[in-house]
Amino acid sequence: MFDPVAARRQMVDAQLRPNRVLDGALLRAMAEIPREAFVPERLVTVAYVDEDLEVARGRYLLEPRVFARLVQDLAIAPSHRVLDVGCGTGYSTAVLARLASRVIGLEVDGDLATRTSRLLARLDLANTFISVGSLAAGERANAPYDRIMVEGAVEQVPDALKQQLADGGRLAAVVRAGGVGKATIVERHGEAFGVREVFDAATPLLPGMTKPRGFVF
Repeated sequence: MFDPVAARRQMVDAQLRPNRVLDGALLRAMAEIPREAFVPERLVTVAYVDEDLEVARGRYLLEPRVFARLVQDLAIAPSHRVLDVGCGTGYSTAVLARLASRVIGLEVDGDLATRTSRLLARLDLANTFISVGSLAAGERANAPYDRIMVEGAVEQVPDALKQQLADGGRLAAVVRAGGVGKATIVERHGEAFGVREVFDAATPLLPGMTKPRGFVF
């Protein structure tokens, strides 16, 4: 019989800690947020497996290890405002909400955004808000953000997202420039942006976040 509490404990002990996820607040959040509440019924019993799960069309729950390491490298403080790009069913937004003062989830699918808002409200996560719009364009209305998390792989980080970072802000994404995914941290310093690759990740591409193609004869 599926035991979600035991599954969360196993995820933390077998997937997160061995992969150098050691931030206490993050581990507590992932040990308490019910990941199974954010997947279709057919996926409930596998909600904690170490692989990406498609929870809506083109939307994935990132495998716990990759998600947690990206969030840990963001170094989120309790005072931070966070933009969660491609939030899907809202699991990532829920975890981030336990770490930050305010989290804006961005979703292009209006129906999915409505369902996600209702689920987060049922979990009493009052410091979250789901906005509908283009993922590549970000969410200018609430910018700048101290941290931006991209919930899927991109071929390149859109300039619009980088420009919505506060000075000193960080963005986390898996960048698949040549087919190999690299978990990447972008940090803003004035008008300059530093880029740091931290680990390999075979994360699915996020629709709408591909590199523009040049015209070819």
